[in-house]
Amino acid sequence: MKIQSLSNVELLTILIGQKTTAKLYQGRLTQLVSGSDDKRPARKLAASLEFAKRLLHEKLDKGPALQSPKDVTEYLATHFLNREYETFVVIFLDNQHCVISIEEMFRGTINGASVYPREVAYAVLKHKAAACIFAHNHPSGVAEPSMADKAITKRLKDALSTIDIRVLDHFVVAGSKIVSFAERGLL
Repeated sequence: MKIQSLSNVELLTILIGQKTTAKLYQGRLTQLVSGSDDKRPARKLAASLEFAKRLLHEKLDKGPALQSPKDVTEYLATHFLNREYETFVVIFLDNQHCVISIEEMFRGTINGASVYPREVAYAVLKHKAAACIFAHNHPSGVAEPSMADKAITKRLKDALSTIDIRVLDHFVVAGSKIVSFAERGLL
């Protein structure tokens, strides 16, 4: 049987055992991987999640060119999992849209993060990027871009266009829901 076809309970049983799974699992994986619990199973699951994040990051980093929004969404969904505060990420790309680097540049509160175009421009130049993709999360669980999201995207796009840097997309992530500005025609 393929590992992908296993249920959550079956996967957890492999990782932490049947008795521990029965004791801890209450139907939601996010409660088990918060990493805030010092109990061995919770730490083991949090470590597993971190390992998965690193694998996805490695897959993107210096990997093949990003051709569509779907190429990025798997990484973003995992990156923002369990975030109780808003963060803003920039994916720096070369001329062929291969990933140079991925950086979490700004961290905010539960309902916002301040984003500074000057800092983004500096980072783009430091990485010698030709293009970039933005992403941030909405801890509220609502993936719809706000007016503030649209405004900062325009400010960033305008600022970066003056130095010939292309903004390819901006993603809003809310749990498993991800909205692409490019797919919505908002760029």
